[in-house]
Amino acid sequence: MTDPSEELERKREESNVRADQWRGTRDRLNAQAREAADERGRILDELRARSSEAQEHRRRRDSLNTEVREEKKLREEWNRRLEELTEKTLAMRRAQSPRPGAVPVWRLKKELKELEFRHMTTALTGEQEKRLIEEMKRLEAAIRENDQQLRSNPEVEKALSDLVQAREEAEKHHAAVGHLAEDAQLEHEAMVTLYESCDELRRQADEVQARLIEVKAEADEAHRQHIAAIEEVRDIEKLLYAARGGRAPATWAAEPPREEDFLARLKKGEKVSTEDLLELQKSGRA
Repeated sequence: MTDPSEELERKREESNVRADQWRGTRDRLNAQAREAADERGRILDELRARSSEAQEHRRRRDSLNTEVREEKKLREEWNRRLEELTEKTLAMRRAQSPRPGAVPVWRLKKELKELEFRHMTTALTGEQEKRLIEEMKRLEAAIRENDQQLRSNPEVEKALSDLVQAREEAEKHHAAVGHLAEDAQLEHEAMVTLYESCDELRRQADEVQARLIEVKAEADEAHRQHIAAIEEVRDIEKLLYAARGGRAPATWAAEPPREEDFLARLKKGEKVSTEDLLELQKSGRA
């Protein structure tokens, strides 16, 4: 007659092996989950740092754009002032009575420009170039003399000084607009690059998070299987205790199981209760 305790010993050993296997699987998966969590943490730390840096570039860009708008406003004001003063000085020049036989200043300046262009674009002999330069000097002297005469009027002198200041201010604010706009563009490009890298880091974090959830679910299932195998070992140990002489409980089934049914169920991998085994002992068949 087959000894049920031998079959139970075999079943207990199998259950112990399964419990160890599930525990190893669970521990391996938990280690992978911790690695994924650490990787996600590193990614999120880098994401926060880059996002903060991008926001700082954005703050500086917006500040620079505000300065650009202010400089443009000032440039427009000085350009209007420059136009007004230019018109005023031209009117004063036109109103000034030229000396008898004097050539108008506008004609002197036109002739000077024509000679300068000829000097730059025409091949001249040494003598021709000498005469050309002397004529240019004569025209420049005539223009200066006219300006000096014009500036002898205090009102004209002030208008001309204001004109120079207006031109300098307009050019200064124009240059500031260019520099500030260029700096703002650099800040904008740096911000965009960082935000794009943040998008990539978010994508990586989402992938790691999905992997973490998947591995954690597998680890939880392995833990449940490990616990189930341990409980199965404990149940078999109870049966072994009963098979080796344990006392039967007070409540017992009226129909004791037959030995052949008990062994058949055990070989099929089905669970048998402590009460079944005790009843076999009681009836003398175990």
